[in-house]
Amino acid sequence: MIIPALQKGDAVGIVCLARKVSLDDIQDGIRLLETWGLRVVLGQSIGAEDGYLGGPDELRRTDFQQMLDNPQIKAIFSARGGYGTTRILDQLDFSRLTQNPKWIIGFSDVTALLCHLQTLGLESIHGTMPLLMGKPDTVEADESLRHLLFQEPLSYAVPANFHNRSGTATGQLVGGNLILLNNIIGTASDVDYTGKILFLEDVGEYYYNVDRVLVHLRRLGHLQRLAGLVVGQFSDMNDTAVPFGKDVPQIVLEHCAGYGYPICFDFPVGHVPRNLALVVGREATLQVTQESVTLAYTQPSF
Repeated sequence: MIIPALQKGDAVGIVCLARKVSLDDIQDGIRLLETWGLRVVLGQSIGAEDGYLGGPDELRRTDFQQMLDNPQIKAIFSARGGYGTTRILDQLDFSRLTQNPKWIIGFSDVTALLCHLQTLGLESIHGTMPLLMGKPDTVEADESLRHLLFQEPLSYAVPANFHNRSGTATGQLVGGNLILLNNIIGTASDVDYTGKILFLEDVGEYYYNVDRVLVHLRRLGHLQRLAGLVVGQFSDMNDTAVPFGKDVPQIVLEHCAGYGYPICFDFPVGHVPRNLALVVGREATLQVTQESVTLAYTQPSF
């Protein structure tokens, strides 16, 4: 279902789905959105607190639900990630959103929500959030998001990586934070990996835990059924006292051995300033050669 392009003067909402955030924390992001000609509407969860969370579950759920149901709000940003989105996911009503789709934007903990929307046949944007926007080193991430929101043509070309596996794949994009993808397996938010281009990222994880999750995905048959794999940024990785002995590319290639689809590494998506926006649920073509990697949408829904 087609999501209308944003227009100057449109109202966009910012809510706290997960970890608490103050108004001061997102001022740079608000200012940037306003320079795009958008009118920012803040939810009651901005500045709210319930321990680690941005207010009690019911406050965050009601806040987001009102934004979902309000036809004047043309897009909704999660202010930041952290933890907490899955606590309210099963209590949300997406019936009005399916009738009148709008962009939902976020990443990290918001991965669960983006996957849930894909199970409903809705596209969403895995992209930067107001906490991180408007900084000198996030210009490329911010601009990639603006291009998608205003439906300007967008494709990505990145340098080749030594570990890449060449080939061409076409399929819907699915993915996000590796640990969140593992956490939603078996729930209503779990996605079908068959024929998809999967993209992965994470932050602060241990190498052995990345291995453990990929073992789980392989045992489920998820890795076998992919059309292609995009490995993003695994930043600030940790190791155990007894080193695991393998880095992320080695772990991925071991668990994808025998599957013939293309794989690219070091794609600029994840917990880094250059976090390029991706449309979850949209068909794309991934082309991996010895010289470069390109990712382009085959049939944009606008």
